[in-house]
Amino acid sequence: MAVTLRQLQIFAKVASLNSVTRASDDLQLTQSAVSMALAELERYSDAPLFNRHGKRLLLNDRGRTLLPLVNRLLDQEKQIEMLLCESAQEPVGELRVGASTTIGNYLLPQLITRFSQQFPKAKILLFVANARQIENGLDNGDFDLGLIEGFQHISRLSVQKWRDDELVVVTCPQHAWARQVEIGNQDLETGDWIMREAGSGTREVFEKAMRHAQLDFVITMELGHTEAIKKAVEAGAGCACLSRMAVQRELEQGWLAEIRTPLNLQRDFIILTRADSYRSILFKTFLDRLRSAP
Repeated sequence: MAVTLRQLQIFAKVASLNSVTRASDDLQLTQSAVSMALAELERYSDAPLFNRHGKRLLLNDRGRTLLPLVNRLLDQEKQIEMLLCESAQEPVGELRVGASTTIGNYLLPQLITRFSQQFPKAKILLFVANARQIENGLDNGDFDLGLIEGFQHISRLSVQKWRDDELVVVTCPQHAWARQVEIGNQDLETGDWIMREAGSGTREVFEKAMRHAQLDFVITMELGHTEAIKKAVEAGAGCACLSRMAVQRELEQGWLAEIRTPLNLQRDFIILTRADSYRSILFKTFLDRLRSAP
């Protein structure tokens, strides 16, 4: 019996979801078909690839060794498919784009919508996470292209500046800082800071600015999403440092107050790519649209 590409696709999907049921729903196959494909693959391997914990399937050491090889093969298969079906006149296929939170929530949706309207045979799959997760995902082959704010950490990835951004310190309008023209270093050190999780590009830029000013600070609340931070600040829970584009609406409506500080909170949005990746017509066209976006 030869191993089939379909069996490897099913193996990778079950490994990512830890469940035959969820994998069958995602692949639009019956549970028996998924179970059969796994059983055939394990018979060919002459050893199990998963540990069974009730209904959950967790990769064992043999399965964990196999998974990255399978993922690379499936990535190559997708590239072959794109190469064979793409037209010299029009981008087709799927492009997996990873974006950190500010970019993914506030910039890319409109750009992707316009791109999809212009190229209906192309599909942009957008994945939003923090900057460190996007960078790692691109390096692992989960994404074809990544956009993050802040700093590059994996030197083997190719990087280019995309556009400028600015962070601003915000509080609720009733906060004592909102009555000052500009707050000083002592205020910054004693603030009740509400921050994203470690790995967030926004948090990393703020931390670097505070270290550069030789200031200490305490994080009193850590929340995993910008919207949650804004709501907490509006409710009077403390202060935050967020992208201007993320808080523009709240500032205009008077729900948040911008606080002037001596910190340098300028940063870059950057585009990350893998130097060894195949650049399809879809990839190159989308990259051109990013570069030319206002």
